Amino acid sequence: MAKIAKRLKKIREGIERGKAYPLDEAIRLVKERATARFDETIEVAMNLGVDPRHADQMVRGVVQMPAGTGKQVKVAVFAKGDKADQAREAGADIVGAEDLVEQIQKGEINFDRAIASPDMMPLVGRLGKILGPRGLMPNPKVGTVTPNVAEAVKAAKAGSVEFRVEKAGIVHAGVAKASFSEDKIAENVKALVDAVIKAKPEGAKGTYVKKVSLASTMGPGVQVDLASITGE
Repeated sequence: MAKIAKRLKKIREGIERGKAYPLDEAIRLVKERATARFDETIEVAMNLGVDPRHADQMVRGVVQMPAGTGKQVKVAVFAKGDKADQAREAGADIVGAEDLVEQIQKGEINFDRAIASPDMMPLVGRLGKILGPRGLMPNPKVGTVTPNVAEAVKAAKAGSVEFRVEKAGIVHAGVAKASFSEDKIAENVKALVDAVIKAKPEGAKGTYVKKVSLASTMGPGVQVDLASITGE
């Protein structure tokens, strides 16, 4: 424990608590402190002025990362016939219908993203209690229930990121790897923040984006000046 405390103290040095840094400086600080033995994920946390317990204040969506995410995404598709063939051709890792539902009900969930053609939703609906808590339930609002399963598979493989506000009003998403250049990380951060701002619900009152922070998987959080992201 002493070694962990010493490491945390060291990586937090040079970061002023409560200060909002310009985006480029925040990225530099985060990258410098991503010293784990693996390629850490760069994560964005956005504190929003919403209460997701109210339906008119829910924030969710999907955004394509301009520089990709650096993560190999395993995609499962619920489809039959021609759409199943299209999904396979697009690069889906798992394609099925009743057989895939049975596999998931047995606890075999070997994928990061689930996509379904609309005609499969009565079947997929049985999995709500299993996939829902894991954030894997296909949903038309984020483009994972669609007749164009091939495009959805390609988007997921190319680096699309789903976001959904949590109970505390926070959107949290991994947008890049620490090995990415500062410019590529900045592109992805801006893309996510822009998408979340555009997804502002009608029921949101007062300040919508309260705080934005960056961190690597094992590193400390660094608050970012919102204006340096949006350019406003």
